[in-house]
Amino acid sequence: MLPVVLMAMFMAGFDIWSVNVAAPSLQRDLHVSDAALQLIVGGYAFMYASGMVTGGRLGDLFGYRRMFMIGVVSFAAASLLCGLAQSPAELVAARLVQGLTGAAMVPQVLALITATFPARERSRALAWFGVTMGLGFVSGQILGGGLIQADIAGLGWRAIFLVNVPVGLAALIASALVVPPAWGQRRPRLDPLGALGVSASLALALVPLTLGRDEGWPVWTWVSLAAALPVLALTVAWERRLARRGGEPLLDLPLFRDRAFSAGLLVNFGLVFFFGSFMFVLTLLLQAGLGQSPLQAGVEALPLAASFTIMSILSPRVQARLGSRAVTVGAVITTIGTITLACTGARYHGQLTGWDLAPATALIGLGQGIAMPLLIGVVLAHVQPVRAGAAAGILTTTQQFGAASGIAVIGAIFYSALGAAPDRGAFVSAMVLAMSVNAALVAVAAAVTWLLPRRTVPREPVTPVERLAPAEPAEAR
Repeated sequence: MLPVVLMAMFMAGFDIWSVNVAAPSLQRDLHVSDAALQLIVGGYAFMYASGMVTGGRLGDLFGYRRMFMIGVVSFAAASLLCGLAQSPAELVAARLVQGLTGAAMVPQVLALITATFPARERSRALAWFGVTMGLGFVSGQILGGGLIQADIAGLGWRAIFLVNVPVGLAALIASALVVPPAWGQRRPRLDPLGALGVSASLALALVPLTLGRDEGWPVWTWVSLAAALPVLALTVAWERRLARRGGEPLLDLPLFRDRAFSAGLLVNFGLVFFFGSFMFVLTLLLQAGLGQSPLQAGVEALPLAASFTIMSILSPRVQARLGSRAVTVGAVITTIGTITLACTGARYHGQLTGWDLAPATALIGLGQGIAMPLLIGVVLAHVQPVRAGAAAGILTTTQQFGAASGIAVIGAIFYSALGAAPDRGAFVSAMVLAMSVNAALVAVAAAVTWLLPRRTVPREPVTPVERLAPAEPAEAR
């Protein structure tokens, strides 16, 4: 079962990072604008985050295998739409749909692992889950670049989406054969108004930040930005009211009273905000700025990918020695790597090459590889088990919103510095500015890690579905 469900996780991760590699090809072939490109890359993460918690609850309601199979088919279909897109608008719409289908599919992966593996084997299965995330990152950079470079049957960038169709069909057939039915201990109620309110409040902030510069900052962008906080406040008020009435709000608001949990949210948001925007800017610099082919850009990202993957595997050993301070170490190394990246760009300017960036990107991969796999476990170590599912759902959702926000905000800074007719030196200067801002933000995230509990309580690893039990008998259902 494990390779089958992890195949789906690999597809979702591959599509996040391979689209970064394809960004310049999209701009050239489809004449995608800067704002549309940010929506193609960041919109996937936004919709994925918007549907994550609801996707998990749908699995609780209808069964994890059933929702997994629905998610796999939907994701493959959305990937087909992406591969067949003939205009920027069609590709943006298909990517938004793909993000929602990913939100239906991926939560069921963790649910199935937790509900079907015995406790003594679950840790190893979850470790493979983390390794698969790393492999998705590496393959998105290198295999994605190779697929574009190979131009199979003249498909170009379309191949990175169309490859999901046969993979998805294989996962669907295999899951029907080897994945057992599994259900949660209880059937939660949905909170569609809460999901809509959270998504709307964040969209009101992210959309104008993404489109504002291209549109010349019309009045609607400022109205949208001004409305974001009131809509979020109304959503929080609704969640409180729903909780008082005995409902099941999307946001478990009492969790935010825990200092460690709130600090963990900020650290999660900061590190993923950085990483999403960093990968976006790095790809544009290597391909559009330095003139590298997609495959060459992927190969030049290998030091980053290798250090990230190796440290994500070794991070539990680092945590065993340092406790939650392992996250601090990872965030500090990331900050140093980002400063080194900016300094390297400032030093070489128009003479910069992709391999000049390798020491800095390897440091960033090292830091992120230590910190990111540990964050959820460190933050949830002192959360009551009954609230572990809600807490982990909020954390993983925050990560995806962080990625979308980073691409929107840092992308806007990068494009503003780039100018109308950029040359090689302009791309490097814009990268230096964007990474300088990122370095300051990651330094703040590193400082916030000191609010995390010094030592975690040793216990079973916490996942977004720790509340789940093995499949209940048909008679009970």
